[in-house]
Amino acid sequence: MTVAQATLLKNIPSRVDTNITLGMIKTGKVGPQHLQALKDLTLFNDEKISDWLDISVKTFRSYKKPNSIIKARIKEHAVMALSLIKHGIEVFGSQESFVNWLEKENFFFDKKAPIEFMDTHSGIKFIDDRLTGIEYGDNA
Repeated sequence: MTVAQATLLKNIPSRVDTNITLGMIKTGKVGPQHLQALKDLTLFNDEKISDWLDISVKTFRSYKKPNSIIKARIKEHAVMALSLIKHGIEVFGSQESFVNWLEKENFFFDKKAPIEFMDTHSGIKFIDDRLTGIEYGDNA
């Protein structure tokens, strides 16, 4: 993880928290750097991340440019996903281990990969709850 990524994550909640997320959006603390961080921290391609955000690849790429005007729902989704990623890195100890877990089929996700649930806020919250379970000794 780079220094810039660590600095950005420092201001992201360690758990999916709608109150903090809303505050960040309303105070203008979310921008293109958060969308770029989604890509950098997961190493997923633009297509995968734009699917999570329910936007086109072209729109995702334009939102990553400086001074972009990003819709509030996209900012919200990005912060929630970054919170999840931060929590996952804390639980698994590395980006790579967390991403590997995200991509593996899992009993707790109806034998689907957790990553398949990243396209909704409730899905992100569900994954985050499973991470908390893992922290406290529940099966992965």
